[in-house]
Amino acid sequence: MNSFIAFIMGPMVWISVIIFLGGLTFKLVGILSAVRQKEPYIYSYVTLKHSLRSIGAWMIPFFPRSARMSPIYYGISYLFHILLFLVPLFLASHIVLINEAFQISWPALNDFVADGLTVVVIAALIFFIFRRAMVPEVKYLTGAMDYILILVVLLPFLTGFLAYHQWIAYQWITVIHILSGELMLIIIPFSRFSHMLNAPLTRAYMGSEFGHVRQARDW
Repeated sequence: MNSFIAFIMGPMVWISVIIFLGGLTFKLVGILSAVRQKEPYIYSYVTLKHSLRSIGAWMIPFFPRSARMSPIYYGISYLFHILLFLVPLFLASHIVLINEAFQISWPALNDFVADGLTVVVIAALIFFIFRRAMVPEVKYLTGAMDYILILVVLLPFLTGFLAYHQWIAYQWITVIHILSGELMLIIIPFSRFSHMLNAPLTRAYMGSEFGHVRQARDW
């Protein structure tokens, strides 16, 4: 058991990170190459100014019109996406592991705050599950894989919460926590999670087309 834990906390971490970064890089190169081959004219009007303006506008809570039309969903979604990165990155136990490996560290969230934010993430994911099951127009577009992907995100946060409190089977919960986090990293480039890459590219394209070509706003 100890050798297995050593593997998933050592080589497997590197394997998952390499697949994550390599997969996203391959996907980015593929997207840019496809655009150059099929629609090269796009490069003629995409500008940094209009790209950043669009990305910035869509990052401001409730600034885009579509966000104001569905305030509950977009409010929860906005908070979820921020915490999805903030909580793991500023969790004290994660920072300790990174410091042991690379001798770098940064301020951590207070344990009580991190605990509360983790609960918020879990609650948001449960909301997304019920939304897909209950809202007719969303349910129509939802398949089994959508629920599986939500569970893939839920598992690292839920097991991390349980491992921190050590309520049940601490060692096994910790193993599941590590493996589920690595699984999430591995599948990001090959699933709809890759919208973390596609979204800013889409905003750059839309922002440039509306702002540079049509002289209008895309929000």
